[in-house]
Amino acid sequence: MSAPINEHLDSWIQREAQAEAMIPLIGRLYRENNVVTGIYGRQLVNQSAIDILKAHRFARQIDEVELPVSETLPLVEALTRLDLGAASIDLARLNNAFKASGHSDLEAFLREELAEVVGRKGQGRAEPTDVVLYGFGRIGRLLARIMVEHASSASGLRLRAVVVRRGKGNDLAKRASLLRRDSVHGPFAGSIRVDEERQAIIANGTYIQVIYADSPENVDYTAYGIHDALVVDNTGIWRDEEGLSKHLQAPGAARVVLTAPGKGGIKNIVYGVNHHDIDDGDQILSAASCTTNAITPVIKLMHDEYGIDHGHVETVHAYTNDQNLIDNYHKGARRGRSAALNMVLTETGAAKAVAKALPELAGRLSGNAIRVPTPDVSMAVLNLELTREVEKDSLNAFLRRESLEGALYSQVDYIDSAEVVSTDFVGSRAAGVVDGLATITNGAQAILYVWYDNEYGYSAQVVRILEHIADSEPAKYPPRAE
Repeated sequence: MSAPINEHLDSWIQREAQAEAMIPLIGRLYRENNVVTGIYGRQLVNQSAIDILKAHRFARQIDEVELPVSETLPLVEALTRLDLGAASIDLARLNNAFKASGHSDLEAFLREELAEVVGRKGQGRAEPTDVVLYGFGRIGRLLARIMVEHASSASGLRLRAVVVRRGKGNDLAKRASLLRRDSVHGPFAGSIRVDEERQAIIANGTYIQVIYADSPENVDYTAYGIHDALVVDNTGIWRDEEGLSKHLQAPGAARVVLTAPGKGGIKNIVYGVNHHDIDDGDQILSAASCTTNAITPVIKLMHDEYGIDHGHVETVHAYTNDQNLIDNYHKGARRGRSAALNMVLTETGAAKAVAKALPELAGRLSGNAIRVPTPDVSMAVLNLELTREVEKDSLNAFLRRESLEGALYSQVDYIDSAEVVSTDFVGSRAAGVVDGLATITNGAQAILYVWYDNEYGYSAQVVRILEHIADSEPAKYPPRAE
């Protein structure tokens, strides 16, 4: 028995050592060349050796075999010798392309495949765009975490400030503490310091000015060296053009993105579905809601492939800050009852909001919501009547394939484990995750269950919109259809 046991352990130790050898190389590419490396959407930057090995194992979902670290280590070593410019490089696809090319010289192949960025020494990164967070609640702090994480990459977003109303006591220290510690998402990955004299928070070297103001038009961003800023309003206080335009009266502000459904003629953007509708002249935009972001990409896939005649969306949603912890007065129906003790039936505009991103579905979807006593991660149940019949296995195969290789692979994930529960999706960067084992079909009827981290997954979508507006998305290699 000892020989097989030693064989498995020896293999693991060897692969772990190879993954550890990749870490400084991946870091050098990231910091010196603005190159982000990944494996089928699993980013390798700032990951542990174990996480790198997990990403290599994930490749079997697409290639049916685990990606050998013994093949990607030489690949990464060769990339560090090419003096690359800014790029996003998928090691699995690049490795497959090399094996399919018939080349025997890896470096010669890479020079040919990456010719546009070879020798550019980090060039190609977009000029950093200033970003201001107006409000620093659940979404604001997660946006800050993501942007700080991306600060030294080719992202091109530079978090400059947060604007809040001054609270009592040690306001700055308390806000820094809330960024440092999170009961749902865990501790901040890095170091946070407070500069009381200059009223700033320094997170992993990112200097974040804290500005106290009671109204958007009262802020002068230029006084802090902030210019042409993207202002992200995550307060939800203003949702129409009249209210949100107050931000544009502040010197230094250029555009506004609302992290809630916009009213009136404001474009509601779901990244991956209709982000190409953003025009240079759009000064005010909405990132829609977390539920709209979760369901719209899946609904688009279903409508494009099978056609949707009509349907109903039922959302089982984690409670949010606008509900009461215990029974108390609330202006909304039912939301005054204790969020921690009750399932609360409430309304949702997410189903109708899908039509703002997919106009062809206007009037075809209805929706409702049930708030439940969990702090994060929600589920949408899509009950769709299609224009043709479909079988469960073929439908799941289609959704799985799209989640891995389709244009919406960043928005739609797929899982078929019988053991997962809501907490397993905390921190998911996908807009929504289809639970394949729960799929039901009956002729032309399809019922899909979609998990989503209504905080983190939504925040990731907002950052994708900001990167698109800033025109800071790095070139992807090998090139793929989007």
